[in-house]
Amino acid sequence: MGDPSVRRSGIFQFLALLLAGGALSAGTVQAKKKPPPQPPPPALAAHINDLAKQLPGVLLEDAGPITGEIQKLVVNHLAEWMANRTPTDVQVRRELESAFSLLHYPLSGDPAVFATLWKGGMVIGAGYTLGWTNFNKQNVVAIFYSQEGKSRLATVTNFTPYTDLHYEMLPAQGWDDLRFFIYGFRPGKSQLRLTAILYSFDGENLKSLWETHDAYDGKMEVQKDKVVIRYLREDEYIREVTAKRKPPRHEAVYLITPKGLKFQDDHEIPF
Repeated sequence: MGDPSVRRSGIFQFLALLLAGGALSAGTVQAKKKPPPQPPPPALAAHINDLAKQLPGVLLEDAGPITGEIQKLVVNHLAEWMANRTPTDVQVRRELESAFSLLHYPLSGDPAVFATLWKGGMVIGAGYTLGWTNFNKQNVVAIFYSQEGKSRLATVTNFTPYTDLHYEMLPAQGWDDLRFFIYGFRPGKSQLRLTAILYSFDGENLKSLWETHDAYDGKMEVQKDKVVIRYLREDEYIREVTAKRKPPRHEAVYLITPKGLKFQDDHEIPF
C-alpha cells in the first residue's frame, strides 16, 4: 500500500506545481492584455507642433512666416495623400485632426471640411482654423477636385482672420460654376460678429461674388431663392440696452442672381 507520508508529500508537490502553473498563466494573460507601446508622433504633427509653439505672444499680423510654413506643410501633405484617392469629408477631417494632434492649449487646429458633387466629380474643401488665443486665428481652405479615384489641388484661400470657419452651399440655379459661402464668427465684443463671403468655383479658381463683414450678432439663412442676414446695429444696441429697452433687430434680404446676390430689402424685426 506504500507509506502514507510519501503519498501526502507527492500530493503537496502536485498542488504546488498546479498553483505555480496557474500563476504563470495568469501572468501571461495579464502581459497579453497590456496595450502595445504607442508609435512615435507622426513627423508632420511633430513639425507642425514645433512651429506652432512659436506663436503664443506673436500678433497675427506678425505671424505670417510661421503660419505660412504650417499652411505649406498641411496643404502639401493633403495634396500628396489625396493624389490617388477620392476621400470622404470624414476621412479628410481625420487627416487634418492627425496633423494638429500634438497641439495643446492655447494652441489649436480646428478642421472644417466639406465635400459636394459637381460635374461628375467631387469638390472637397479641406480647411482649418489655426489659433493661439481666443482672438488670433488664421484660416486656410484648400479646394480639391476629385474624379475617377484621383484628386488634384485647385486653389487655396485664407478667408478672413480672427474668425472660425463654416460652409454653406448655395442652391444651384442653372449656372455652370459651384457657388458656396465661407463664413465665420469673430469674438471680442458683447456679441459675435459674422463675416460671410460668397465664392464661385470654376474648377480652377475661386472668385468672390458678394461679401459682408462684421455683422453684429449676425445670423445667415440660405433659402431657395434668397439669402437672409439678421443682425443688430451696434450703436443702436448699446443705446437701447443702456436705457433698459429691447433693441430692434434688422433683417437684410438678398436675392440669388446669376451674378451673385442682389439687395432687396432691409427692415426691422422684433428682438
